[in-house]
This record gives sequence, structure tokens and C-alpha cells, in this order.
Amino acid sequence: MLNPRRESEITMTKRLIVLLALAAPASVLAHDTWVETNTNIIRVGDVVHIDLKLGNHGNEHRDFRLAGKLGLEGASLEVVGPDGKRYDLKDRLIDTGYTPQEGYWTTRFEPAEPGLYVVGSRSDRVMSYAPERSIKGAKAFFVASPSLDRPSADNPGSDKPLGHDLELVPIVNPVTPMGPGTPIRVRLLYKGRPLAGERVSFIPRGATLKPGLDDRYERLTDEQGEASFEPTEANSYLIAAHKTEPKQGGELDGKPYEFTKYGATLTIFVPRICPCCGG
Repeated sequence: MLNPRRESEITMTKRLIVLLALAAPASVLAHDTWVETNTNIIRVGDVVHIDLKLGNHGNEHRDFRLAGKLGLEGASLEVVGPDGKRYDLKDRLIDTGYTPQEGYWTTRFEPAEPGLYVVGSRSDRVMSYAPERSIKGAKAFFVASPSLDRPSADNPGSDKPLGHDLELVPIVNPVTPMGPGTPIRVRLLYKGRPLAGERVSFIPRGATLKPGLDDRYERLTDEQGEASFEPTEANSYLIAAHKTEPKQGGELDGKPYEFTKYGATLTIFVPRICPCCGG
């Protein structure tokens, strides 16, 4: 039988655990996934390298820094061609790290037809550190061209959603034409519908955004779910958005959760010289 003091300590500990669980949606440090390619324009039949990475910009450190490696349970990686054909790349992924939490996943893809390709990844899992379900979607685009000398600017299809729970959809083509001074315009969709009043971060590689709303690199979506950012330098940009549903609980694969966090990322490369117009 426990003495009164020990029993009181156990009771206080249980109460603290409950309070931490209730505060979890606001305090838990979340991570985001993103995908990127080594180039945004290649010749038809050449090789593009695709990386699947895990970063910490979901916990207000919005940058390109790695924060461990994504577990592949509940995750997918695919390429969608200009004809709508889907290529599953998950079983081709190669681990670049020496330990389970080091490095990132990578693979290669050879497009056989000209046009715009989208790389898409989705992960859905219950986290081990909190009663949180984490649903993340990530996208990147590249164009396959018969020639790298002034490729065609007409590469439609970037405005077609992949169907992710939370998704950033380009309103204008993110590859051709593209360059400094060309606005990056996106629409944020939640369950397929425009989401207004949410923060969208346009993160240049090498920059770390300030806490709160950083008006240099962040915008709030309008009533149509749209946000726009005009890059002033050639760089890679990681576009990120998040949404938390504090009362969206349930069970996934036998694991209970009390709330759900959604994340969406889109990686865009802004060249110094537009590849199709030379300007």
C-alpha cells in the first residue's frame, strides 16, 4: 500500500500528463516532408534524381534544414506524367543515411515522353510522441523536353490537384516560364476546397523565417485560397502550409489519436534566366 505522500506524487504526475495531452495541438513540434529534383528541365529519356526529405519547418523553424528521415510506413512517392499515367517509386527509394534518422531517401526516374511531370508524396501516420495524426503532402514539378535549347513554354497540367488532404496547387506554371520577377501563385486546397485566411510560407533556400508572420516571405490566402509571392533572386523555394484540426480524433492502424495536423509543401526552382524565353 502506498503512503499518502507517494500517492499524492502519482496523482500530480497523472494530472500533468493529462494537461500536456490537452495542450498538445499548440505545443507539439511537428515535421514536414518535401520532395525536390536535381533539375527542373531535362531531355526526354534522360535521368532526373528525386529526393524525399524531412524537415522541421512545421515547428516554426521554417527552412530547408533536415530533421531526421521520414519513416516509409504510411508513405508514398509517385510521378504523374503529362498523360496522367502514375509511376510508383516507393520500392525504388535508396537510403542515403548510415543510421535510421540520418540522411534522406532518393531515387531516379527517366521520362519517356515530353511534357510536365509532377512528383507527389503523401504520408499518413500516428506519431509516437503525441496523440497526433500527421497527414502530409508534398509536390515538385519538372519538364521533359526534346531539347534544352529554348524548350516550349506550353507545358500544361500544373493546375491539376493530386487529391492530397491539404494541397498547394500552382495557378501558373511553376517551370515554364519562370525566373526572378515572375510571381509564384498558388491556391491552397483543404479536402478539395479553397482554404482562406491560412498562412503560406515561400522559403528561399538558405533563409530562416522569423517567428510569427514573416511579411518578407509569407502571405495569407484570400477568399479563393490564393497567395502570391514574387521572387527577387534565383533560388530554390520551399512553399509550405499547415492546418490543425484539434478535435479530429480517432484510430489509425490500431493507434488512437486525439487531433490531426495537415501539412502541404511545394518545391519550385527559380532560375536566373527563363529557360524558354531567355529573359
